[in-house]
Amino acid sequence: MQRETMYYDVVIVGGGPSSLAAAIHLKQLCVEHNKDYSIAILEKGSSIGANIISGCVMDPIALTELIPNWQDLGFPVNNQVLIDNLFFLSATNCIKLPNPKEWSNKGNYIISLSQLCTKLAEYAESMGVEIYPGFPVAEAIIENGVVVGVITADVGLDKSLKPTQNFQAGIEIRAKQTILAEGCRGSVSKVIIDQFKLDMNCAPQTFGLGIKEIWQIEPRKHVLGSVEHYVGYPLSANAYGGGFLYHLENNMVAIGLVTSLDYTNPYLSPFEEFQKFKLHPKIKETISGGKRIEYGARAVVEGGVQALPKLVFEGGVLIGDSAGFLNVPKIKGVHNAMKSGMLAANGIFYALTHDELIATKYESDLKSSWLYADLYKIRNIRPAFRLGLYFGLFYTAFEYYVLHGHVPWTFKWKKKDNEKLKSKYEYLTISYPKPDGIITFDKASSVLLANVHHDDAQPCHLKLKNTTIPISVNLEKYGAPETRYCPAGVYEIINSHVGEPQLLINSQNCVHCKACDIKDPTQNINWIPPEAGSGPQYSDM
Repeated sequence: MQRETMYYDVVIVGGGPSSLAAAIHLKQLCVEHNKDYSIAILEKGSSIGANIISGCVMDPIALTELIPNWQDLGFPVNNQVLIDNLFFLSATNCIKLPNPKEWSNKGNYIISLSQLCTKLAEYAESMGVEIYPGFPVAEAIIENGVVVGVITADVGLDKSLKPTQNFQAGIEIRAKQTILAEGCRGSVSKVIIDQFKLDMNCAPQTFGLGIKEIWQIEPRKHVLGSVEHYVGYPLSANAYGGGFLYHLENNMVAIGLVTSLDYTNPYLSPFEEFQKFKLHPKIKETISGGKRIEYGARAVVEGGVQALPKLVFEGGVLIGDSAGFLNVPKIKGVHNAMKSGMLAANGIFYALTHDELIATKYESDLKSSWLYADLYKIRNIRPAFRLGLYFGLFYTAFEYYVLHGHVPWTFKWKKKDNEKLKSKYEYLTISYPKPDGIITFDKASSVLLANVHHDDAQPCHLKLKNTTIPISVNLEKYGAPETRYCPAGVYEIINSHVGEPQLLINSQNCVHCKACDIKDPTQNINWIPPEAGSGPQYSDM
């Protein structure tokens, strides 16, 4: 196929905080050393920030390192944390827990990551970075074992993958160095990790699914700068996760629940657990009388330092959540993602100026950085919860208050999240209450608030490797778990014209959370980027 070809010194896949920090710092190094390296950012969303979603309470340490005068430049980082509480929830009660000092949010900011990325993009463009939203990347270009760039996805294909009159072939973007910053479970990153065996010497990555809503609440209930985190209800003692409620500006709150995807019960629905969470008296009293404004969902990386793959390969690097830098106990990843981008920029700049193929300096700098120290210190907290909520809480308190974090051991695990799912015959079905349309809602009405757009005529971006497995394995053995772990109603079991069950994929509902790509028990579902600009259109997430 004839393709247009463009050439850059560095191409970055993804337009999130790690990507933008890497591009900005590379340009800063160029100014400092009188170089002029060309940099292009390719973002699958219709605009920078459109597909971005996070909690989000941000530690400003990395932003301050990157742009010391950010407060004078109008960055949307204004709502400083004033109240910081941690609670344990039972079905009806709420108990305040001690909040470890090192995990305190005092001095941090409650932000919209979508809005922050928009501002970072403006700053990057002012420095000469070229940013191309609406350009999903289909694959990396690998020649003689070296990544030499990427190919953007073809556009103008019909559902049968045949070219329409609007067809345009994807573009070859060739570069000396390729930075993969796609976020959690990146479609290109996972291929590169596998092909270059970057995860050969680390534990399997583990993930959570975060579901979030923005509500406008009654002014008398609003406490600007208040941060609340929750453990316990509604998740069972054997399912790790937790909730949050952050008071934003303009009488708005962000409310969410993260459910780790290593759960074993195939009848569990993270979406329905979130609805139960909102019905808890502690949460319900805040949002009652309010209005739901926005909805979204996204997988998050929880593996920590044990699951970090090798970060460099011939011709490129992994940064941000493509690698996995989330601090799970703190529920913070933005500052770590940005720092990883800055460290990668240092490594790539050195590689370019010394005509080296592999940016080895990135990994060596990481090991001596506060980023690595941050992850190493809390490395055992998330794995401890694999033995249940109460053991995890006990171990966390024991390590923090008794041992003060000075432990010689490192907990590890061997199974991937999809391998943890057990047969439907080992569990009773879970009965979830019907939505009331006031506090709790169904998936269809929720997807509308994610402002999802996919052209009905475009190819399905959720690919089945084997079309028989959804019925012969998923339905028969696990009770069709994809109909429950998906928070957008993408997967549905229907009766075919001959009366046999079949899987219907409503790909137009997809909010790009990647849960299916992660949790499908046989890894039969492959999520790839849909046509340019498709997906959710977030504004306050």
